[in-house]
Amino acid sequence: MKRILGIDPGLLHTGWSVIDVAGSTRKYIASGVILPSTKIDFSQRLAFIFNGVSELCEKFNPDECSIEVIFVNKNGKTTLLLGHARASAITAVAVRNIPVYEYEPNTVKKALTGMGHAEKDQIYKMLSILLPTAHPKTPDESDAIAIALTHANTSKFAL
Repeated sequence: MKRILGIDPGLLHTGWSVIDVAGSTRKYIASGVILPSTKIDFSQRLAFIFNGVSELCEKFNPDECSIEVIFVNKNGKTTLLLGHARASAITAVAVRNIPVYEYEPNTVKKALTGMGHAEKDQIYKMLSILLPTAHPKTPDESDAIAIALTHANTSKFAL
């Protein structure tokens, strides 16, 4: 069995999920969102994300981590800032020697729905079919579960 930590990085909302994988069986364990205050400065927000992911690693002891690759949008500054949040999450995992796997947003959508440009509601519907005990409350949490499932469904696990 492998335990996967899925992360959907963000400066305001970092979604996370934990699933267990054994062969073709996927089991939902937990999910949520790391929410740094918008009232703290940028560096403290990054530290909050780092500490939040560190706590998840300590609590759930994942074997592997999957994280979404950020898309480059029209505003380069926004993309750069989001990259910092992503780096904070990756570093929190990497310092524990947990392998990190990265997935493009369209790869995640295609892995779950068969379509690389699926809408959020289509992903949510597939999550409810694939992991009926998961009930994400936010899109960030839903995305994190989808990222973990993508890794589970596209990786070769030595069980």
